Parts: sequence; C-alpha cells; structure tokens
Amino acid sequence: MSELTAQEIVNMNREFTFFSWSVQGQVNPIPVDHAEGIYFWDSDGKRYIDFSSQLMNTNIGHQHPKVVKAIQDQAGKLCFVHPGNATDVRGLLGKKLAEVTPGDLKKTFFALGGAEANENAIKIARFYTGRHKILARYRSYHGATHGSIALTGDYRRLAVEPAMPGGVHFLDPFCYRCPFGQKPETCQRECISHLEEVIRYEGPDKIAAIIMEGVVGSNGLIVPPDDYWPRVREICDKYGILLISDEVMSGWGRTGKWFAVDNWGVTPDIITTAKGITSGYVPLGAVIVSEKIAKYFDDKYLYAGLTYNGHALACAAALATIEVYEEDHLIENAAHLGKYLGKALEGIKNRHASVGDARYIGLFSALEIVANRDSKEIMPAAVMAEVGKFLRQNGLFTFIMANSMGSILFVVPPLSITREQLDEGLSIVEKALEIADANIH
Repeated sequence: MSELTAQEIVNMNREFTFFSWSVQGQVNPIPVDHAEGIYFWDSDGKRYIDFSSQLMNTNIGHQHPKVVKAIQDQAGKLCFVHPGNATDVRGLLGKKLAEVTPGDLKKTFFALGGAEANENAIKIARFYTGRHKILARYRSYHGATHGSIALTGDYRRLAVEPAMPGGVHFLDPFCYRCPFGQKPETCQRECISHLEEVIRYEGPDKIAAIIMEGVVGSNGLIVPPDDYWPRVREICDKYGILLISDEVMSGWGRTGKWFAVDNWGVTPDIITTAKGITSGYVPLGAVIVSEKIAKYFDDKYLYAGLTYNGHALACAAALATIEVYEEDHLIENAAHLGKYLGKALEGIKNRHASVGDARYIGLFSALEIVANRDSKEIMPAAVMAEVGKFLRQNGLFTFIMANSMGSILFVVPPLSITREQLDEGLSIVEKALEIADANIH
C-alpha cells in the first residue's frame, strides 16, 4: 500500500497531471495500487473486476509472472540502445510477428503505441503507392496524433481540425443502425457499393490506402458481416489500393484469432497494432508490412524514424507476452469462452428492455443501451453515468461510451478469465441495467 492516502493520490494526480478525453475538473479516477489476473485493487484495498482489460489492452491479465520476469531480466541486461543498432529481442520479435501475422506480412517498423503505428503506416502507404489520399470509416478511432486523428471518424476529430489533409471518410457496415436504412433480410451490401462509389468520386489513382479497424472498437464494437472484409480486399486489389487493418484493439486473441481479419481469411497489405502486443506492460506499437512493400525500401530511403523504434525493454515484454498467449492457450480460451459469453449477452438482452443490441466476437463484446427499442433512441449520458457509478460501487470496472454515436457498455475482459469469473462480472452488469431499464419509454 502507498504511504499516501487514496484521496491524496487522487488530488495530486488531478492537480499536476492531465487526464485523457475529459473535462479536467470532473474527473474522478480510481487510485489503483496493485493488480493480479483479472482484478485490481485501489489504495483502500477495494477489489475491482477488470471487465474492459483496462483500455482493451491488458489481454493476458495483470502482472503475469512470465512477462514481469522478462522485463526484469531485460532491464538488468539492456534497457535501451540507439534505434540504429541491432538487439536480439528486436530481431526475435520481428521474426515472431512474421510468423503469427497472416499471409506474406513480414517486416516490422516499431513504434510506441497505436497512434504512432498508424502515423507511420500512412507514410509507408504514401511512399509505396505515390498516392496521397487515405480512406477510413466514420465510426472509427485510429489515434490522437496529427495523421491518425485525421483518419479517425468520430467526434474527437472535429475538435482538432484542421488535421492532416488527404483523409476521406465513408460509412460503416453497422447492421444495427444501418446508415442505408436496410434490414438484414433486405440488405444488398449497400455499404460495399457505397465504398466503391466514394473511391470513384475521389479518384482511384489518388488513393494510397483504405484503413479499417479489424472490428470497430471504441465506437460501438461493430462486427462486420462475414463477406465485408473479403469484398473490401477485392476492391483494393481492383484499384491498386493498399488495405491496412488497424488491429490495435481487435488484435492479439481478442476475437478468438490472432488478429480480427483472420476470422475472414483476409490478408491486408499492412497491419498496425499495439495494446495487446505487450498486454500494456510496456508501451509498444508495430507496423507490419507485406514482403513486396518491405522490398520496395531495400533501395529507397525510408523517411520514418523514432527514438524508441525497437526499444529493447518493450521488445522483450512483447516476446514474453506472445509466449503467454501460446503457452496459456489464451486465444483458444477467447474463442471457446466467447461462445458462452455471446449466449449470456443474448440472455441479458432478452431480460432487459434497455438493451437494444448485443454484439460479440470472441471476448470482444458490448451491449448497446437504448431508451426505446423500437426507435433505438440513445440512452442519455446522465443515465449511463448512473450505470457506471453503480458498477464502480459494486467492484466492476469497464469502459462505457455515452455520446452522439451511442450508449455502449463494453464487456472486454482479459483473455485469461474463467467462466465463473465471467458470470460474477455479468451478474453485476445485470443489476446495473435495472437503472437503465427504469429509464426506458
């Protein structure tokens, strides 16, 4: 336990540090002291079930001894060297990434997070194609830096515009709130024909890449129809456009596969990733490119560089984390337990009138909360705040979205969770939903 009281820790953090995506005077953070497995404890000793893997990144659970030891061992040997030097862990990690990523993805540029990974993917795509524009979806989040926020489609982009030029947005395959007014039984994949129409308007010869999250994460956890990714791949091949899969949140076993695109047998030209690559233990991001893109730079200058490219401590953490995924069979657990979770969420939907939709793939899932099922009216943010307050008071921590994009309660636990632990968390969620149920009309 810290020598500071819980309130002293909170006060000091609020006075001297900024918190992300918030009005600073309204933040009320949990003073976290320690963690283990799917749980963490505050400075007063209260235990919380981590039902969102912090920010959908602590995939292997907290404080896994294998990764902690790898970090300790690497710190004792070598923490950092100039990025122009070679280390064993950097080379071994690059080789391992070539093995677990799909198809001919082979060579990696390392960064320190998802936003940096996407920034450098933009550069690489533009260098390789000689084209300028990057297409992305409206219900997307690709990071908060200059280029990645330009690709982000949600409200966070609007506040910081003008951003990087060349970003163009298109509509999503969001079946629950279909932007084309279709229902599953009448759908003609207008989302696909819309994308191709946008490409024609923007000029195929001007478009370097299309970037999409494998499964949309923080903007509502949108699982695409099974033919969506394969058809986008076909469109990209038709027009010579690179396909980038942003697997920062949906990668690393989260969907029951190494990467979300693996669910649909698609090989993108570039994968960007971060978060689960080290389970958040040490910051690391990665841009993994196909062999043809890698060879392009064999005799051409790569105008990309970061002080912490290939950071030794981060690479060691990633290698150990990937071993944990394999040795503890976490990806298999996500696939197996994900089926149970899907049925459980459908049951919750049937029992609670405030749940408009349940979306899930592996251990990547969410409930969309509505004030009216028929009209799909978004539940007010004030009600969602009360739901969140109840969860926190009852020892459950998860990510809640409440804005013009929707009101979403995420269920994204560590892949190491057991069925019993999952049931414990879901029981708290059900009780919290009674607050939402009382506000439907």
